[in-house]
Amino acid sequence: MIASVLVANRGEIACRVFRTCHAWGIRTVAVHSDADENALHARVADAAVRLPGASPADTYLRGDLIVKAAVAAGADAVHPGYGFLSENADFARAVRDAGLVWIGPPPEAIEAMASKTRAKELMGIAPLTDVTEADLPVLVKAAAGGGGRGMRVVRDLADLDAELTAARAEATSAFGNGEVFVEPYLENGRHVEVQILADTHGTVWALGTRDCSLQRRHQKVIEEAPAPGLTPELTAELHDLAVRAARAVDYAGAGTVEFLVAGGRAHFLEMNTRLQVEHPVTEELFGIDLVALQLRIAEGHALENDPPRARGHAVEARLYAEDPAHGWAPQTGRLHRLAVPDGIRLDTGYTDGDDIGVHYDPMLAKAVAHAPTRAEAVRRLAGALERAAIHGPVTNRDLLVRSLRHEEFTSARMDTGFYDRHLAALTEPAPDPLAPLAAALADASTRAGRFGGWRNLPSQPQVKRYAMAGEEHEVRYRHTRTGLTADGVRVVHADAERVVLETDGVQRRFAIARYGDHIHVDATRLTALPRFPDPTAQHAPGSLLAPMPGTVVRVAEGLRKGTTVRAGQPLLWLEAMKMEHRITAPTTGTLAELNAVPGQQVTVGSLLAVVQAT
Repeated sequence: MIASVLVANRGEIACRVFRTCHAWGIRTVAVHSDADENALHARVADAAVRLPGASPADTYLRGDLIVKAAVAAGADAVHPGYGFLSENADFARAVRDAGLVWIGPPPEAIEAMASKTRAKELMGIAPLTDVTEADLPVLVKAAAGGGGRGMRVVRDLADLDAELTAARAEATSAFGNGEVFVEPYLENGRHVEVQILADTHGTVWALGTRDCSLQRRHQKVIEEAPAPGLTPELTAELHDLAVRAARAVDYAGAGTVEFLVAGGRAHFLEMNTRLQVEHPVTEELFGIDLVALQLRIAEGHALENDPPRARGHAVEARLYAEDPAHGWAPQTGRLHRLAVPDGIRLDTGYTDGDDIGVHYDPMLAKAVAHAPTRAEAVRRLAGALERAAIHGPVTNRDLLVRSLRHEEFTSARMDTGFYDRHLAALTEPAPDPLAPLAAALADASTRAGRFGGWRNLPSQPQVKRYAMAGEEHEVRYRHTRTGLTADGVRVVHADAERVVLETDGVQRRFAIARYGDHIHVDATRLTALPRFPDPTAQHAPGSLLAPMPGTVVRVAEGLRKGTTVRAGQPLLWLEAMKMEHRITAPTTGTLAELNAVPGQQVTVGSLLAVVQAT
């Protein structure tokens, strides 16, 4: 029997595995980089081992150190989670060679399927080699790993070499393997996958389907189970293909077989020889614990002949610290509060007060709703996210809510091009016009606010300025003998945490939370501005500022001061949270300044370059 498990991972998945282990009475061991010393997964485990590394980004790729940590901590089994070394056959062998139980498929199965090129060969599909105009568009894809890293869509043959180079660099950083391949890119298909579970006694379960079509940068954002709108015949075909793939490599454990469904046909994409990020929707649909079943299979137990029956519908949304309206730029900073209403499952690697760093994926949590029908599950999840308290950096919460309520999604007509078509509309600012006044009144209700607003005689109103949804808002209010007043509304109540305003006979209640200059009014995020702006905080027109902290990994070839550039031309690339982000020229003109060099660490707002318009 397994008595102690080391999770060779971090964040949300490590916490998820620990939760099941603790429920089973199994001791847990965490590993962590220096950057993750105070991370939640390191705090909730029974023991934690520091992994030295050249950088926080490569620490969790050091399989030799992880095996040593497991032995030193007295663990007798290793769970790989997802990402990092989860699909590395050499790591699986090293775990077994150390006398530890590997909670995953056999190394031979990983080897056969973890490389997408070899998996396609096994399924009788050959990748493209000599790409021509007739093959476009094509998809450049990392052979190892997933999560959208090392993946590029190429629509112009002239861009292929540059995108191959970028994909190799990103794949090497994320997975320690720079192998990439090219395949046809099917526009507007649906991403559908099948969860499989196999024991070592010959039983293979196909646990329904999942639809993961809503994606950004080829990384899933909203997932659901079962995939809606599939015919019984297509569902059966997907199940049969998934089971066939598992049996072809003598698979054991949890895995996922992924397909692109277009024109009523299933096109094999890959097999992920690990637990998926979106596994909770399958757990909720079938009422099972996939991690617990992984543990049972690793201990040699047999599955029942038939899988459990599905019930209802489940939907999951990934909450990211990122700004969808500005190139999905990852965000960093203090997560002051994260809470969703009761009845929603929240899988996360953060808790209130944790810091979101720059070194890893910006996913904060996965929120999951289960209900008897799809419509109920979607409505429940959208409502819960809208009411959730998410205080800290900018997130994709509003995008998730709007996506779940979009007619194309509610009618199950979505595909992988959803955000290509709708992102602009889904990220159009729609701030609450009363939020700045509510923030000002909450501040004015405090002792300091009351003192600051004292007047011996009636005078000018108090003025506060806030940044909200990219715009400045000015609000005015007065301190009177009867309390706070403002034009156009009746102030029913105001204290530091709650404001009640009445307009046209309708009362609205606002929950207020303030963290320095940042104020959260319900789901609206504001920044308090000084009354008199600092004139020295200006940058020249055409300035390119770092949108996130990160590392300059490349500068465009031949780029130097005085170079003529065109609007939209890529000038340099930043790496942050394991993804590359291109920085483009804001206008056509001349490069007046270039302050970035490869390898340079930059912070938010660092001046990278200046383009003088012509």
